[in-house]
Amino acid sequence: MVDVSQIKEHAEVVGSDGAHVGTVDHVENGEIKLTKTDPAAGGLHHFIPVDFVHAVESGTVRLDRPTEEVRREWSTS
Repeated sequence: MVDVSQIKEHAEVVGSDGAHVGTVDHVENGEIKLTKTDPAAGGLHHFIPVDFVHAVESGTVRLDRPTEEVRREWSTS
């Protein structure tokens, strides 16, 4: 598992396909809360499990699954 302290506010989150998923708001309760102001968010906060994180590299959060799969599985509450 990745050290969650490496996940910083405003970091870009990308899927395993390299496509943009969102922007980190903060980490809470084992989930990454994405900003609702990100163009990909549709005005809603989305939550993805920290377990989806493959690595944090150069300030970018890289996930272990493609963007479309993440979007199918993320929650809004």
